[in-house]
Amino acid sequence: MTSDDKKAARPRLTTREIVKKGSIIGAIVTVPSLVVFFAVWVVLDDMMIGAVSGVITHFVAMGFSLKISKRLLIGSGEPSPSGP
Repeated sequence: MTSDDKKAARPRLTTREIVKKGSIIGAIVTVPSLVVFFAVWVVLDDMMIGAVSGVITHFVAMGFSLKISKRLLIGSGEPSPSGP
């Protein structure tokens, strides 16, 4: 199967689906960072340590966002490969 055949086999995403799935990915990346920031800030009463912890959490979440976006945007429309 060539790359053109794979592109033709994938269903097209509507703008509404892209916005919805993009918002989900944005929330998955943003919410953990904010939770860690505020939790560390409240527990340790130090905003700088909270900010650094939030930034580290944000970059870890961004690392996972590529895998999540591939699964949400691309993986849902592809047919499963048939086994031998």
